[in-house]
Amino acid sequence: MAEQFLQTLFTPSVLNAQAHYYGRCAAPGSPSGNDPLTDEERLFIEARDSFYLASITENGWPYMQHRGGAPAFLRVLSPTQLAFADYKGNRQLLTTGNLAVNNRVTLFLMDYPRRERLKILGHARVEDARQHPELVTQLAEPAVRGLVERIFFVEVLSFDWNCPKYITPRYTAAEVEAAVAPLRQRIAELEAQLKT
Repeated sequence: MAEQFLQTLFTPSVLNAQAHYYGRCAAPGSPSGNDPLTDEERLFIEARDSFYLASITENGWPYMQHRGGAPAFLRVLSPTQLAFADYKGNRQLLTTGNLAVNNRVTLFLMDYPRRERLKILGHARVEDARQHPELVTQLAEPAVRGLVERIFFVEVLSFDWNCPKYITPRYTAAEVEAAVAPLRQRIAELEAQLKT
């Protein structure tokens, strides 16, 4: 676990809750700065086709949205910077508005089949895609470039891998099809043998 993650989130009230329920608290040390992503995080991020993005509303409420696209649509530009193209949607612009007041975000990435999850803390900014066509070309696949309205950049503060406990494995249609394809092939072979 990256040190800055605990330093940021283990506030006095969290430490008090730990002491209340467990008789002790895990006070973090003093990290020296942001925690850069390693190759392990980069590979995990690049394999995802979706993630959840949490921001904070102007009146203090947490707000979470789903983001999806082709695998690797969330790009790792460097060990401390992520970016993604944001597509035309329901026109509410809740996250975009929230970031105008408070740039803190959390990204929550899941790999359900492997029961792995990665949480990323960061500071985000939004750029108008109309003013940066070169970024749209860099960050979006040709088929969806016309749908891009904004570009999000996230400066990574820290990250944390969670334990797999209580994650129910879930599979995409493509993953299920890949798993059953050999069975279908074997069934076809057996049916052909029965006919002869």
